[in-house]
Amino acid sequence: MQVDSVWCRPSLSAAMARVMKLNSHLRVEQMSDAGAECFGTGREAASPLSKKQSRPERVVATSRRPSREQATRLAVVSLFSDPVPEQCSRLFELSTRDWEKLMRWLDVSGLALYFLDRLTELKLSDLLPPAVFTRMCLNLIDNTERTRQLLLESGEIQKRFQKTRISYAVLKGISLWPDVVSKPELRLQFDLDYLVAEEDIPSARTILEQTGYRLYAVSGRTSEFKKNERPGISLKHIYKHFDSYGVELHSTSGRQDDKAILGRVHWRHVSGISMPVLDPIDLFLGHGLHTFKHLCGEYARASQYVEFRRHVLRHHSDRNFWQEVQLRTRGDRRTRLGLGVVVYLISHVLGEFAPAALSSWTANDLPDGVRLWVHTHGLRVILGSYPGTKLYLLLQQELEKCGIEGQRSTRNILLPRQLPPVVIKPVANENFGIRIRRYVMNATKVVERARFHVVEGLRFALEARRWRRLQGRQAG
Repeated sequence: MQVDSVWCRPSLSAAMARVMKLNSHLRVEQMSDAGAECFGTGREAASPLSKKQSRPERVVATSRRPSREQATRLAVVSLFSDPVPEQCSRLFELSTRDWEKLMRWLDVSGLALYFLDRLTELKLSDLLPPAVFTRMCLNLIDNTERTRQLLLESGEIQKRFQKTRISYAVLKGISLWPDVVSKPELRLQFDLDYLVAEEDIPSARTILEQTGYRLYAVSGRTSEFKKNERPGISLKHIYKHFDSYGVELHSTSGRQDDKAILGRVHWRHVSGISMPVLDPIDLFLGHGLHTFKHLCGEYARASQYVEFRRHVLRHHSDRNFWQEVQLRTRGDRRTRLGLGVVVYLISHVLGEFAPAALSSWTANDLPDGVRLWVHTHGLRVILGSYPGTKLYLLLQQELEKCGIEGQRSTRNILLPRQLPPVVIKPVANENFGIRIRRYVMNATKVVERARFHVVEGLRFALEARRWRRLQGRQAG
């Protein structure tokens, strides 16, 4: 046994014994809670892949053996299941170098503080190396303050919205508490999001500009604003508060269904702030579509899949809830496919969790090409690292066969004709040091994006050839 200061690294057998003992307690609890609704677990879930519920599979087995690094990340994600898989015990045999690599991924994926909270809940945090445990605790302290400041900033913005009688609702972030996020400070949030009535967008924009925000980008119905931007902030500082904020305004469309969303909002009091949030059905659909949107992009944080899984399990036994979800998505092919892909992907990687009342009309209706993509690339997508891959283009091609068009063509994505947007804009009277850091940050972004397009473009070309062969095997 190796000794590091006063901490002794547990043997693999000892770690497995702790996990098995924990699972024995969980099984007793499950027996006593039989028939009761569970939150955060998949113990009574019916899988969209179950033989009784799903249509016959025609998917060729294509999953590659996970690398050592992927296996470690999978152990982290699997830790959020009940019972805890025995493979999670491998986490307590990692070397110092392995922990350094894993910590970086945990921070970027948004799972670090969830991971700490889960270990504490399971009474396994003492198995962490002291340096890792201390760093996570300090990050939690920093993020608690950062979350408090975000709430205060959001409160000031919303007071102005309400005074001006703007029709709006809070999206993502704090609106996911407590159904999805047990404690707001555990979630890594970078900006504030609001759904605003189309006719109120000009007023909302004026309010933001009056409070120091600057418009950075407009994409479709989304406007992005930033305030007090600071160049040169590194990954190790992402939990700290620097009085810098980002806001996204999402405009409703002219469709009657979209306008009705703001008419169904629920008012919630959080930290002395009265705020409108989407009603539970709209909140779930918005969460699912947001997860699907990131799945159909270069990179999605693993925490997004863990959060959506929890959201499904929050309403697992509520048949009325799923009936209403099904009713509101009637005729909406994109939403049903999007929910199906996300549910099927999470089930493929983490196992059964979704009720038949949801999976029967979403995951079970997926085309074979989409299922093949999940089996081939699903693990890599959930466990991936920033800046991601271009493998989603293969999924986009399969979705286009179902009439779900992508926002951009494959050709334009593989061969971009424009430079990436500026990370930080110049400010009046900025000093020389800030200007240099801003130049470096923007230039670094251009180089990183160029490298990404070259490397991932070549990888995509290789995977596209393999993909065609797999499709041929499946058709045969």
